[in-house]
Amino acid sequence: MSKSGQARVLTAEQQAYLFNIIKDNRHPEKNAAIMQISFKLGLRAQEIALLQIKEIARLNPTGTNFKLLEIMSLPAAYTKGADAMGRSKSHYERKTISFDIESFNKTIRQIEKLVKAGAKINPEDFYPTVKKHKGKSRDLPMVDNDLRKALTDYLELRTGKSKSLKPTDPLFITQKGGPYSPNTLQEHMALMLRDWAGIEKASSHSGRLSVIANVIHKQKKSVKVAQKIAGHVNPSTTLIYENPPEELIGDALNGL
Repeated sequence: MSKSGQARVLTAEQQAYLFNIIKDNRHPEKNAAIMQISFKLGLRAQEIALLQIKEIARLNPTGTNFKLLEIMSLPAAYTKGADAMGRSKSHYERKTISFDIESFNKTIRQIEKLVKAGAKINPEDFYPTVKKHKGKSRDLPMVDNDLRKALTDYLELRTGKSKSLKPTDPLFITQKGGPYSPNTLQEHMALMLRDWAGIEKASSHSGRLSVIANVIHKQKKSVKVAQKIAGHVNPSTTLIYENPPEELIGDALNGL
């Protein structure tokens, strides 16, 4: 049930190598925090781009210090397909459409009437309505030590450079000081994975896929657990991501 061209699931060794490479490049605190969130919590690039400080830490009244939270509460508006905070505008181009039999027959009758009346036919007028993804909120315990250290190091850097932070400030900011757009962060994460670490076929989705694969194949947890972490409304969506890790496929081929 795999997707064609699916992003690569990273092994533990590849992940360790990635984080070592990040240490030797620019902005190591920020980049380590971004990738730890991806590989330890399974967030999408869009969700990471839209995170605010309040989702991971509680600031003191002056905004000069913080306490890391135990649980990240991810709002439904951040999830895939939502027009989250109006920070990015996606263009949806339809490639396929589908009808149930009753709707199809009704559409044909409408077209017949218009043709008899000599009216001009515009196919798009008969396309079914696009179902918009409403998003799903989820709570993710921030229990991993490397994740907590990376977030702490990064927030200490932010509080040290800023006179005062606000809870609603974006968690990750660009060199220009503004928030990342989802597309820009997606490209930046791919840069770290493919150009810096040299990992073929890796993308901003690799962390998310690696989390799901680890939960199902290595920890032997139920699909329900993986579904909760991923924030999928339907478990059938989680099953699409249930690809065996590359190392398991390699072991199987090696044993033929």
